[in-house]
Amino acid sequence: MCALHGHHHDHDHEHTKNEKATGQLRAEHEGIRLMIKILEKVSEDINNAKVDDLEKMVEFIKVFADKCHHAKEETLLFPALEEAGVPNEGGPIGVMLMEHDMGRSFVAGMSEALEKMKAGNKEAGKEFVENALGYGNLLTSHIEKENNILFHMAEMSFSKEKDEELFEGFEKVETERIGAGKHDEFHALLDRLAEEYLK
Repeated sequence: MCALHGHHHDHDHEHTKNEKATGQLRAEHEGIRLMIKILEKVSEDINNAKVDDLEKMVEFIKVFADKCHHAKEETLLFPALEEAGVPNEGGPIGVMLMEHDMGRSFVAGMSEALEKMKAGNKEAGKEFVENALGYGNLLTSHIEKENNILFHMAEMSFSKEKDEELFEGFEKVETERIGAGKHDEFHALLDRLAEEYLK
């Protein structure tokens, strides 16, 4: 599974109804936040970073954050919120979608910079850092908004049945988009990188 169970978020809100699906998304947010911390650390001395590790960081964001986590939001959560009456165009969902796209362009920038770094371009490290920090800033505020506003709307609006249905849909997205076993790999990667870079 995509959800990084080891990095569960302590719920700091009173209400515990209908949050199985959002609970999984919140746990994933913790994994993404940890990767952002690692990226920020690595950005402090980019020219001495291991290119192999940088590639793994970018893969984590592409696959875990985008193909898996954002896909769950875009294909299941957001449409369910629209059905419940939350506006998309000109509303919070539209903003989240726009920010997902902005995030993707930072990730593309990181990928391009990495290719140049591998080809020996000394200037490309700076380019990688700009995109990595841009991504980190964007996603940090994006996650805050989802955790504090959008997920609360979901928890208040969805029935227990809808919550279960979404949770099951999320499991399916994972299997279809990234395949079984990838979760454990990402979990181990995150632990290793955190151990190495955040000591």
